[in-house]
Amino acid sequence: MGSIVLEKVKKSFGDVTVIPPLDLQIDDGEFVVFVGPSGCGKSTLLRLIAGLEDVSGGTIRIDGRDATEIPPARRGLAMVFQSYALYPHMSVRKNIAFPLRMAKLDQAEIDRRVGAAADILNLTAYLDRRPGQLSGGQRQRVAIGRAIVREPAAFLFDEPLSNLDAALRVGMRLEISELHKRLATTMIYVTHDQVEAMTMADKIVVLQAGVIEQVGSPLELYQRPRNVFVAGFIGSPRMNLIEGAEARKHDAAAIGIRPEHLEISQTEGLWKGTVGVSEHLGSDTFFHVQTNASAQPLTARASGELALGYGSEVYLTPRPEHLHRFDENGLRIA
Repeated sequence: MGSIVLEKVKKSFGDVTVIPPLDLQIDDGEFVVFVGPSGCGKSTLLRLIAGLEDVSGGTIRIDGRDATEIPPARRGLAMVFQSYALYPHMSVRKNIAFPLRMAKLDQAEIDRRVGAAADILNLTAYLDRRPGQLSGGQRQRVAIGRAIVREPAAFLFDEPLSNLDAALRVGMRLEISELHKRLATTMIYVTHDQVEAMTMADKIVVLQAGVIEQVGSPLELYQRPRNVFVAGFIGSPRMNLIEGAEARKHDAAAIGIRPEHLEISQTEGLWKGTVGVSEHLGSDTFFHVQTNASAQPLTARASGELALGYGSEVYLTPRPEHLHRFDENGLRIA
């Protein structure tokens, strides 16, 4: 079992509160992603769950047990850090086995667990190599293997892919998602990359300044953002947000429309504009269009076959059923 419940958990450093009291429930077997901009408190929250930081108030329950004062080693959790933290003089086998040797398990059990983890992570052929002989992605798999052999109640990942290049990040993202399906163990994953959050999570927790802005599935957050912050943070490219006269027509302080929900025409439409920078991605093209609706350019997504040059005149029309309305406090209007 790997359920984790936070009840009024708070963290302060001196007189500065970095995480005001918050509540959160993580169910057994869920893949939960903490996401938000740098400094939002996501890594601090993860360290509180791990026991690497002391809480300033509230209760942390793991499988129903009050774990608030329990030392990290006895919480039944395994953490994978941004840095691999491998012992360079040890083989892959010995690196993976290290926590089991510290726990004084018998050699047969150590061999069984290491062999099983290596098989899951496709590391069997590398067990006798040292970390310096591995790629970045392989080293991160070794770090994950060291966590797997502990057979924890939950895995905690603190931005584990940020040191990898773009191609390796995509590959490792898929591997971790596949690992979750195979192990069916609770995973909490911290990232500032909302694409990672959208593609990996069962449930996303969006944080800003230590406050939980919204919790929900990736599609819930994408389709019904609770406020302007979530609307602008979730989605790539981000949602277009329009204030002023156009928003007031819809009885709102601001309206939002995603790039894929803007119709582009060269002959007619609601908002006349001029094409600026275009981003050609093969199957899709994103056009940044300066219009009479907003002081900021609007981003529209179109088929990669649509060719519009810099300075081209176009018309954009939002699909009414996909408009998002927000009040003066930035909250969603139902």
